[in-house]
Amino acid sequence: MRYVEAPQWGSNCGVSETSVFLAGGISGCPDWQSELVKMLDIDGLVVYNPRRSDFDMSKPNGAHEQIKWEYQHLQRADAISFWFPKESICPIVLYELGFHLNSNKCIFIGIEPGYCRTIDVIVQSSLARENGVSIVHSLQHLANNIADYRNCVARMHGKH
Repeated sequence: MRYVEAPQWGSNCGVSETSVFLAGGISGCPDWQSELVKMLDIDGLVVYNPRRSDFDMSKPNGAHEQIKWEYQHLQRADAISFWFPKESICPIVLYELGFHLNSNKCIFIGIEPGYCRTIDVIVQSSLARENGVSIVHSLQHLANNIADYRNCVARMHGKH
């Protein structure tokens, strides 16, 4: 696995690599990203993590740089994994989900039990994608879906 954390700029993926962006709550919620990354130790996977280990909110242009990094890496990623933690409504993540549901990107959705907008995510996702989107309710199941996707891509490219 190759790991790229904001504000680092990830290089383009190699032929045998598949990238996934970890979209989900950052402010006011636990560091679920570090848990998920541990579960995603998969050869040929590139993980884009927007949660910085050290983010100085007082830095001029800090928010602008973060938003730009996230936008560009969301565009660059082959797949996007969304996690909705129960501690936050995650308005930006809801926006990103709505935007990317209308793209051709592979989408994975995880909703922690107790998240207050669960029905909105479920209904909007089913309306936006004809075949729906698999929605799971634990980080482990989310990691399993990403691993299955990576393994499928590897088989398609002849990389076992």
